[in-house]
Amino acid sequence: MLLLSGAQAPYMEKLMRKFVIKRILISIVILFFVGLIIYAVMRFLPTSYIETIARQKSMQPNSKSYEEWMAQLSVTYGMDKGIILGYFQWLGNAFRGEFGDSWFWTVPVTEKFHETVWLSFIMGLISMILELAIAVPLGVIAATKQYSKTDYTISVLSFITISFPTFFFASLLKLVFSIKLGWFDLFGLISREHYHLTAWGQFWDKAAHLVLPITGLVVLSIGSLMRYTRTNMLEVLNSDYIRTARSKGLSERNVIYNHAFRNTLIPLVTIVGGSLPGLFAGALITETLFKIPGIGYTSYQAMVAGDIPFSMFYMVFLAILTLAGNLISDILYAVVDPRVRLS
Repeated sequence: MLLLSGAQAPYMEKLMRKFVIKRILISIVILFFVGLIIYAVMRFLPTSYIETIARQKSMQPNSKSYEEWMAQLSVTYGMDKGIILGYFQWLGNAFRGEFGDSWFWTVPVTEKFHETVWLSFIMGLISMILELAIAVPLGVIAATKQYSKTDYTISVLSFITISFPTFFFASLLKLVFSIKLGWFDLFGLISREHYHLTAWGQFWDKAAHLVLPITGLVVLSIGSLMRYTRTNMLEVLNSDYIRTARSKGLSERNVIYNHAFRNTLIPLVTIVGGSLPGLFAGALITETLFKIPGIGYTSYQAMVAGDIPFSMFYMVFLAILTLAGNLISDILYAVVDPRVRLS
């Protein structure tokens, strides 16, 4: 990090504030137009829950026609307005924290979100901790033993994990550990005997059902982080100050872990910081394949059912997480390197 004199510090703090404010304002503008695009897409969903309700009600004895029910329900749910007017109405309600009721679950959107998001957060947090604990040390080992058998083995392993499609690896885990070995249930969060277990037994029952989904998330994520760590570590090891440290007679362990690894952590911190908001996003494919009732699987069900209020909330939530992740990365870069603020 660049060292600043006492006279420069207030100036750099002012630049930092301007940098952060500028990034926040840009993010707000982007979010406005992203929300508009998402709303328009939601309005053109081929499957609509309103259509399903109207069709069911029109089939009841002595009921109104399908067209009449559609007109009534469209007014009830605000679907009779144009996309622009409808979006501004949704935006006004969103500013007041009113996101409406889910058409599919018939509960407030925020209530269903709060019910499901924390399970996804726990899965994401455990996966991230394991990913860092596995990928970063392996990336460092591969860099320090460049072109050795260890390096080639780790590199091949990382390429394999990067290449696996999520649905294929999840299906493979279920085939081996659920069907062949019978160690875990195929899907779900609880077993049939869950409610007959003690509180501690219920905890371990849920934990056992999360083993395969978390394994899938970790294995499919470590490859790219291993490659990134290895590349950055090699770049640092070839720096002039590392050669100077070695020429002074420092041990190789001291050079690697006290000098090189500290500087390798700088880009890693920005990546981890940028991925923190994604802990709340859920793993849609993994949760759906294992039928884990997190925010990812819940949003999938909402989209299939044409549940516009919940789908709209979730998609905008993802957009906010993405912008927040980019903002955190930009701020961390600016903190690490003041030249970013100057540019």
